[in-house]
Amino acid sequence: MTSPMSHASAAPVQTRWTTIGSPVGELLLTSDGTSLTRLLFAPFTIEATWTEQPCQVLERAVTQLREYFDGERDGFDLPLDPAGTPFQQTVWLALRDIPYAETINYGQLALRVGNRNASRAVGLANGRNPISIVVPCHRVIGANGSLTGYGGGLDRKRTLLDLERRVAGARAGALDQLSLL
Repeated sequence: MTSPMSHASAAPVQTRWTTIGSPVGELLLTSDGTSLTRLLFAPFTIEATWTEQPCQVLERAVTQLREYFDGERDGFDLPLDPAGTPFQQTVWLALRDIPYAETINYGQLALRVGNRNASRAVGLANGRNPISIVVPCHRVIGANGSLTGYGGGLDRKRTLLDLERRVAGARAGALDQLSLL
């Protein structure tokens, strides 16, 4: 399910954070108490002004990420508030419409945001996505089908895509078995 991304308010907020172990290494999650604002791969920096304080958004994000990595979830239902330009926001919203276990290339993503000549700009926005995995920038590949650029590294991108394909394949196999009954 895709939920809309919210827009940041002007009032200063306390950044809350937590970490979670995953098949792609330790992840840092931050929240303003209302929305998920970052999901970053290690190594990361925890700012001195941040507080390691639980909140409902971080707890929900941790639960949903565990379900995702366990193959029980193929989408996220979290309020998001990534900091970025209007163009980046448009790209990040379009990323959330790429179906689980599927990939598109940068040119296709550029078409989805309304500018077929913006492949390079789309790639730059994709690379600045501050909420990895939940906003699935790993599902964007090169025009020739190759795994290209990923802020978390190509090994992590490959792991995420393999996980999704394996889970989707297992689900399809289970459905095929049910149809034979």
